[in-house]
Amino acid sequence: MECLDTPAVSSPEAPPVRPRPRPKTPSPDSRETQTYIRFLVSNIAAGCIIGKGGSTITELQSQSGARIQLSRNHEFYPGTADRIIMVSGTTSEIIKAMELILEKLLTEAEESNDAEGKSKVRLIVPHSSCGGIIGKAGSTIKSFVEDSGAGIKISPQDNNHVGLNDRLTTITGSLEEQIRALFLILSRLSEDTHYSQSIITPYPYAVACNPMSGMNVCGGKYPNSKVMTSPVVSTRLSARTFEGRGNSLMIGVADEHIGAVVGRGGRNIMEISQVSGARIKVSDRGDFISGTFDRKVTITGSWGAINAAESMIMHKISSISAR
Repeated sequence: MECLDTPAVSSPEAPPVRPRPRPKTPSPDSRETQTYIRFLVSNIAAGCIIGKGGSTITELQSQSGARIQLSRNHEFYPGTADRIIMVSGTTSEIIKAMELILEKLLTEAEESNDAEGKSKVRLIVPHSSCGGIIGKAGSTIKSFVEDSGAGIKISPQDNNHVGLNDRLTTITGSLEEQIRALFLILSRLSEDTHYSQSIITPYPYAVACNPMSGMNVCGGKYPNSKVMTSPVVSTRLSARTFEGRGNSLMIGVADEHIGAVVGRGGRNIMEISQVSGARIKVSDRGDFISGTFDRKVTITGSWGAINAAESMIMHKISSISAR
């Protein structure tokens, strides 16, 4: 894809390649700032990152300190067949995670002779934040190319998908060049207050207003009331309780439908937790919401994560109810 509003920028034909410095360690202040980055991977690459039983992604998170979330296997970036990975944490944690992920993918690409898979990283950047990367007359992106040695291109805005406000930033080059470019881009994005405050789910295109819920789950803040009721979602999805301490939501799920939420061996609930970033706890058998036969499902995390998890749970229940 061609750049929009930017000159065609490629790696300068240079004197012999010199060793490039590793990404600089952020200052103490930047370590405290939580931010995120999203990028595209194929379904096969996503499976490689998850690993058997989630072992690889667990190890990547442990080594880096960052949270790594993926869109589900049928949730693709609009206009592509690629899934989305979101890495969140401090700048240093994210860069460490990206280095580990790209090293893993590079190894897999080399083993499978996938030349394309080892040559680029495609970041998802909000359209409103692209100007900070481009700079006046392309000055910032040019400086990033010269500093990193990587090729950096920003795609035109996609007008074919209504509501899509993101653009793809493609980074090409060696692993070291890509990591340096990622650091420069993420550092610039982190200076954008709106960007850093808009941490979302890996797949915001699916987490929209749910007409069944009777409530806006598009990212707005919930009221502080203790109990709210909503229309029935499945035959017996009932009251929601909002706890005053921290972000926590309890919903009721009919006992006969809880299996669809949990899945065989806990597979469904683990996937929902992984994709949304929320923690999900289901009450024990026989532990019902008072006056009902609904099991308690408690969801905790950021409101964005809670919204995403609730939407996915509702989808599971609706699928069962529709049969």
